[in-house]
Amino acid sequence: MARRRTAFGVWLRRLLHPRSWPVRWRLAAVSSVLTFVILVVFGGAVGQIATQRIRDDFNNEVSSAVQILASELQIRYPLFGEPELTRSPQLQTFALPDDAKVRVYDANGQLRGSSEENAAGEITGEPLGALALGTHDFEGMRVASQAILGGNGEVRGVVQYGRSTHHVEETVDRVWLLIFGGIIGGTVLASLAGVAVAGRAMRPIASLTSTARQIATTRDPSQRMPEPVVEDEVGELALTLDEMLRSLDAARSEREGAMQRQREFVADASHELRTPLTSVLANLELLQASLGGVDQSEDREIVDSALRSSRRMSRLVADLLLLARADAGRLDQHRPCDLAEIAGHAAVEAAPLMGERVLTVENDRALPVDGSPDELHRMILNLLENAARHTQADAQIDLTLRSEGPYAVVEVADDGPGIPEGMRVQIFERFVRGQGPADTQRGAGTGLGLAIVSAVAHSHGGSVEADESASGGALFRARIPLERPAKEKANHLEAL
Repeated sequence: MARRRTAFGVWLRRLLHPRSWPVRWRLAAVSSVLTFVILVVFGGAVGQIATQRIRDDFNNEVSSAVQILASELQIRYPLFGEPELTRSPQLQTFALPDDAKVRVYDANGQLRGSSEENAAGEITGEPLGALALGTHDFEGMRVASQAILGGNGEVRGVVQYGRSTHHVEETVDRVWLLIFGGIIGGTVLASLAGVAVAGRAMRPIASLTSTARQIATTRDPSQRMPEPVVEDEVGELALTLDEMLRSLDAARSEREGAMQRQREFVADASHELRTPLTSVLANLELLQASLGGVDQSEDREIVDSALRSSRRMSRLVADLLLLARADAGRLDQHRPCDLAEIAGHAAVEAAPLMGERVLTVENDRALPVDGSPDELHRMILNLLENAARHTQADAQIDLTLRSEGPYAVVEVADDGPGIPEGMRVQIFERFVRGQGPADTQRGAGTGLGLAIVSAVAHSHGGSVEADESASGGALFRARIPLERPAKEKANHLEAL
């Protein structure tokens, strides 16, 4: 439910900020606004013309009707008596089809005829306004007045013809309603068409974006952009991006080839350096033995210093060789072995380095893994040496081995000063040292011990991490995949 509310909030914020709309929305919005403006202008013009035409036609009908009446009606004035209206045509018959009203007045302004009569035949009906000739509006009616002329042209009376404007206004309202509906409908259709056209136009861009996102996720420039369907600007963009990817892929291949050759060179050079260093160490040890009786001589001090430097160089070359071989993928071939047994041997070898520190080993069950015994031994030994180097003289160091799901877990914990949280990832990089006394003192390590631990763990398909121990010191945890049972391994190979 919270996720749904969050999605709705994002959608609402995007809706309220047009600059964050997708391109297809903006194109559809522009199309809709332009269509709305055009339809408003066009509809307004058409509505005004249609309204004026309807009203003019109505006025013309009223004027024509009153003229016909004036030409066909006559009023006679006898010598004695009231003027008489010659009723041709019948006023009721003339007015009935158009729901109109007719009034006929003599020259004295007296009502002499009407389209409305009561049951007794008496003329009834309210007046239709003043008897002014011409056209005027009266109580929702359009009234036209026309003089009734005699044979010699004298005015014998006035006829009024009135029709309600209600139907005209209804017709005008329907016209405007139709125009308004057309504007709204046209705008909605333009919006839908704009979204459809913009979506179709942006489909190649979306395909390019999807491919580019996949390349960014996999970091594999060997993938290719989709082939353009048409040769337009989008097709040119796709071809340009594809050419760029080809160039990047070629550059990456060249770089990886150069890096691989460099790794192989470093591995070969480190391997070749071991032979002369071994020879130098042997000769220096023989020379030291030959000078064994002269403890304080200057020659003995020189030989001891050279032997210490040579041993340190030999360890550095050995570390570089292991890392270079790991980078070049040339580590020892893996075989079934017992990680618990390897850890026990590493603890025995590290015991002389502990001094007054207490080393506790919790290792009560076999942990079969598929790996290189020498490299795994080196990994655990480096962890123990690191703990001994960075803890006080009376520290407690615990080596724990256990199984955790499909992994064998090696943990080395101490109660020393611990590792700053900001360095718990960086500490596994090469030549990284802390700021403690063991890091800054003369003759400190090379900064490759934990890098070797990480390289060995990853070369075995595992991982390594640094954390805080229960006592506040450092905790290093390495995970190595346990060996699969024979049946599971066979099934895995068969699946491959």
